[in-house]
Amino acid sequence: MNALVRETLQSLQETMRGCIQCGTCTASCPNAFAMDVSPRRMWRLLLLGLLDEVLSSRTFWFCSTCYTCTLRCPRGLPLTETIGALKRLAGQETSVGVDQNAAFYRTFLDNIHRYGRIQETDLMLRYFIAKRDVFLPLQYVPLGMKLMRKGKLHMPSTERRGKLDSLFNSVARLEDKT
Repeated sequence: MNALVRETLQSLQETMRGCIQCGTCTASCPNAFAMDVSPRRMWRLLLLGLLDEVLSSRTFWFCSTCYTCTLRCPRGLPLTETIGALKRLAGQETSVGVDQNAAFYRTFLDNIHRYGRIQETDLMLRYFIAKRDVFLPLQYVPLGMKLMRKGKLHMPSTERRGKLDSLFNSVARLEDKT
């Protein structure tokens, strides 16, 4: 663990020190059913310093940033902001497990940045390449066929390219400050 990761972990632990493990965050989360580790357990792992287990889970990637957990937390902890910090930390981590879990998140943001909106076919292609699993596309064939029949898949268009550059540049500047 390098110094930056250790410093970030200590900061996150300090933020979450007030967690009483009541489970309100898990009960409030609309995406908890799809998470491999409940938010409550994730906070406990974080407090115990088990960062590898936290970063290897998919839980924080499934956060839709709806702020329900933050609003309902009886201790008023900034849970959504902490999840954002975990996403940024995972983005800096290069271990294979973390990198694989972050593949969709990175590919999605890259697609939005590249085209100004989601371009489904390019997103799927780049996601499959990022996952480095030759059998993964086969799992999505039925869904792809269904979407094609309904006309929901489009070839990439450059019509909106560069429209969101100022937004991405602003976020990059803000992240450099933190």
